[in-house]
Amino acid sequence: MAQEIEKKFTVSGNAWRKDVVSQSRIIQGYLTASGTAVRVRLKDDEAFLTIKGKAEGISRAEYEYPIDVADAKEMLATLALYPPVEKIRYLVPAGNGLTWEIDEYFGDNAPLFTAEIELPQEDTPFEIPSWLGEDISFDSRYTNRALSRRPYGTWEKES
Repeated sequence: MAQEIEKKFTVSGNAWRKDVVSQSRIIQGYLTASGTAVRVRLKDDEAFLTIKGKAEGISRAEYEYPIDVADAKEMLATLALYPPVEKIRYLVPAGNGLTWEIDEYFGDNAPLFTAEIELPQEDTPFEIPSWLGEDISFDSRYTNRALSRRPYGTWEKES
């Protein structure tokens, strides 16, 4: 079974920017509202359909398949339940063959920045850089599906 194991944090400051090795523009939308997440993603000039199961701790089943870019654009325009999430993903080496994925969100999710690290095992140790903020691995508000439904920029207004 394909599996995703990741930790997620807020980002504090810009010290990470000096270590960026690549970046990609991502637009993604969700085709389901609850339960199994079904996502369509445009990443630069590629497109993917991803299916993610329910999280168990920091792990969950994940299956991803390349799809035609034109089909992905049509699905985002006609099938996505909420406005797409738009972000730039920056890759920063994390040591020991691991990589930080730092997402800068746009639109109604600005000025949110998050950092994720995918791990080969749940107990894999990793270095925590000084620019990491709060561990939000278990805060469902920060999932991209939740951010499409209830954008970060609306949180303070709702309080």
